[in-house]
Amino acid sequence: MSEVEIRLSAAGVTLPVPVAPVANYVPFVRSGSLIHISGQVSLDAAGGVKGVAGVDVDLEAAQVAARLCGINLLAQMKAACDGDLDRVVRVVKLGGFVQAGPDFFDIPKVVNGASDLMVLAFGDAGRHARSAVGVYRLPLNFAVEVDAVVEVR
Repeated sequence: MSEVEIRLSAAGVTLPVPVAPVANYVPFVRSGSLIHISGQVSLDAAGGVKGVAGVDVDLEAAQVAARLCGINLLAQMKAACDGDLDRVVRVVKLGGFVQAGPDFFDIPKVVNGASDLMVLAFGDAGRHARSAVGVYRLPLNFAVEVDAVVEVR
């Protein structure tokens, strides 16, 4: 087990089997030392967090949704690193998308659910550049989607 997975396990985080794409794309692409990971939605074994932040989903549930996205990103990272998350040198950037209602403006607080998980997993190497965007709709009505760019060795 990698040092990263030991830290995650101590925090009660178990990585799922990476989710297969639902359309015509691949889960990640490696170019040189960078891995671009396709957007991961707020899905878990129970069905995940769906709905509109500020309407169907409150701030705390939306943050949990972003954390689920982060867990799914970590699962894809692990697959991209042939099972060894210790190969991650740096989380370079996260792009967070929140399905937000008209009066919901806490989008950065929501995406912190994924950002905080990256710092938990990788320490300072988990600190990243980021976009946090409110959108009208997300695939399959999931509350949050997050993609990533990661440097690996």
